Amino acid sequence: MATSEPLGLDTVYADDHLLVFHKPSGLLSVPGRGPDKQDCLSARAQRAYPDALVVHRLDMATSGLVVMARGIAMQRILNAAFANRAVDKRYTAVVAGRPIGDQGQIDLPILVDWPNRPLRKIDPEHGKPSCTRWQVLEALEDRTRLALEPITGRSHQLRVHLAAIGHPILGDALYAPPAVQAMAGRLLLHACSLALQHPATGAPLRWDCAASF
Repeated sequence: MATSEPLGLDTVYADDHLLVFHKPSGLLSVPGRGPDKQDCLSARAQRAYPDALVVHRLDMATSGLVVMARGIAMQRILNAAFANRAVDKRYTAVVAGRPIGDQGQIDLPILVDWPNRPLRKIDPEHGKPSCTRWQVLEALEDRTRLALEPITGRSHQLRVHLAAIGHPILGDALYAPPAVQAMAGRLLLHACSLALQHPATGAPLRWDCAASF
């Protein structure tokens, strides 16, 4: 069960080897540039757990589950699990419009848009292979709730892929047109589920955290 703590942490799971937190929308995963961007999930975690180390990140605007390792040895094991796609990650999003069909797969290569960093773009020639699976959870008049499974883990992948097929995520200040940005007060993207093997014991672990939107 998640616990709210004075350090601004929402701890979902903790043992001697790994930690799982719920990151709110609007909080950086790691420090940014400048003194005003030092408050972040990793800094808060390290105040409570000095051996906490970053394994993966969520965009500042994205909420949901984040895993951290306790110590270098566990970080190496968890880094390898993410790199080898041995971690099952699921997201919930609300997008503009209604995708065709009830489920599908987006295979579009992604490249950093260097003149416009931190933006990414679809680039069939130079982009890195990127794959996202989606499934309709609920269709409303002008929007659709989707379950998302990123098969690859490119930065901004879900946001870029959904915008590329004409269904940007509501509240997306980077990839959605102004009218879609204005449809929500935040980015409606949430990391709702994580499953992996325990880095020390190999036992299967899974955490679920429903979206607040």
